[in-house]
Amino acid sequence: MVELLAPAGNFISLRAVLENGADAVYFGLDDYNMRANAKNFSLDDLSEVSRIAKEYGAKTYLCTNIILNERLAGELESNLESISSAEIDGLILSDIGLIEDTVAHGLEAHISVQENVTNSYTLKTLKKLGAKRAILSRELSLDEITEITEKSPIETEIFIHGAICMAISGRCFLSYGLYGRSANCGDCLQPCRKNWTLTYEEGDDNVVNFSDVEEEIFMVTGSDDGSYRTNFFSPKDMCMIEYIPNLMKSGVASFKIEGRARSPDYGAMVTGVYRQAIDDYLADPEGYDVRDEWMDELSSVFNRGFDTNFYFSTPFRTSEDNQSKFIKKDIGQVVNYYGRVGAAEIRIWDDLALGDRIMIQGRTTGSITHMIDSMQIEGESVGKVEKGCNVAIAVPTKVRENDFVYKLVERNSDD
Repeated sequence: MVELLAPAGNFISLRAVLENGADAVYFGLDDYNMRANAKNFSLDDLSEVSRIAKEYGAKTYLCTNIILNERLAGELESNLESISSAEIDGLILSDIGLIEDTVAHGLEAHISVQENVTNSYTLKTLKKLGAKRAILSRELSLDEITEITEKSPIETEIFIHGAICMAISGRCFLSYGLYGRSANCGDCLQPCRKNWTLTYEEGDDNVVNFSDVEEEIFMVTGSDDGSYRTNFFSPKDMCMIEYIPNLMKSGVASFKIEGRARSPDYGAMVTGVYRQAIDDYLADPEGYDVRDEWMDELSSVFNRGFDTNFYFSTPFRTSEDNQSKFIKKDIGQVVNYYGRVGAAEIRIWDDLALGDRIMIQGRTTGSITHMIDSMQIEGESVGKVEKGCNVAIAVPTKVRENDFVYKLVERNSDD
């Protein structure tokens, strides 16, 4: 059965994706992974990460996928014993020089997408070195992935949802060139996502469109100062929810969701949707159908619009900012949870009403979304409450003291 691999940027995200059906989680270690700006985990956290994952029968993969200089390579090698002792299942490596040491410590060696694996010959060589799995290049089509996987002596993994980088398999020099902050060392400032300005001298006729895409959607916006702005460096997010049968037939061992730097509710929602889709297909491949609500749910959390990347064609659509239908508004904190009656006491600093959708997040709770259908103050039912008070809200799922509470507000709403 295919593995659903989900991201965990912190303990809240870890719980969130596990509660929503992840078969495995991947996460970063300070100094060694491609999300230096995410909260990440320390060596001392790894045993707790492993313990929590084991509660759900899930596997754990630690990202060590930056370009390692001599110092970092030596430090990582010296930490392998501690990582192994924490009962982590495997390492995601961008440096093939550490495969042998990784395997010698009883850890699976998974080769990062940073290695840009694009053919079965590379996979055969990786097998000889001891690798168990390789994440295939994001620039491959689905037909190419299927052919490579059929010939591969080791497991293959592909991305199925999340942010896509303009650079080949994420190997980019733009951030370092502009700011001295290296994407290849996990410290990307994402200049590609910014709105760029195009300028040219008056009378210059050398601005030519060489695109052979019939339906050109290369957005350039004119400005009052005579310049033009565009997001042409920023691709839309990948979304393959409509093509689960195609992916399942490819023979790939693991479907990966991108998003370690994104919020716990993002991880919860995306993992839950793909879990449903995979389970539906496995239960009845012939009768499988895409549920209408899946795309709505995926659109409700952070996204830059959706595309299928290189799976079926060359992507050409550029993204703008977050296209989510909702924003999260910080409105309160859990004071207590009364399990006997299924209610949470919440201290609020914004107004709430019946019908509002709230999100509760915490290290043990993970991330849950709930529509308010019952509220009480001092035992009396109320339809609306104002900021500055404590209110009891019926919440069927157990939450914990000090969990964060957010209200989901539609974009362009006056709330």
